[in-house]
Amino acid sequence: MSRRKLFPASLRLAAVSCRELLVSRRSVRNFQDRDVPDEVVREVLETARWAPSARNAQPWRVVVVKNKELLRRLGSVAPAAAPLSRCSVAFGVVVRPEEAPVTFLVDGAILATYIWLSLHAHGLGGVWINTLRRPEYAELLGLQPSEVLVALIAAGYPAEQPAPKPRKSVEELATWIR
Repeated sequence: MSRRKLFPASLRLAAVSCRELLVSRRSVRNFQDRDVPDEVVREVLETARWAPSARNAQPWRVVVVKNKELLRRLGSVAPAAAPLSRCSVAFGVVVRPEEAPVTFLVDGAILATYIWLSLHAHGLGGVWINTLRRPEYAELLGLQPSEVLVALIAAGYPAEQPAPKPRKSVEELATWIR
């Protein structure tokens, strides 16, 4: 079967758009002083809920933070968390290890990536804040002791357009075994 029959023009166009979305995403740390409507947040979550997980366990939940005082407090936990103080909304990706003991961190990272890419598809910017080994975040968000906060994604309408950063070449990235 030819490639054209396997991939009709509409899917080839979608693949190009998907590639453009993937390679144009940047970490945005500065945001406009503008609210992200709840409807847009729901659309981001609607897309993200389709993230894959091992055995379809979906060992996660998302804490959506729009409270400015809480965002300020979250942003003061560590210097790298400062974008949380400037964003309109943050997405806390929470996983429950007992639901996927081997894969919970990977599953949560995939969900966080889907959120990040969905934000970009909606014209929003975001940055992943590393929350591992920082119990202050879990305490501020009121998480249960059995829950792990994989990431906080600070998000909003971008106030900057960061340039692309250098990437490894395919030759540096891949080892081919034939």
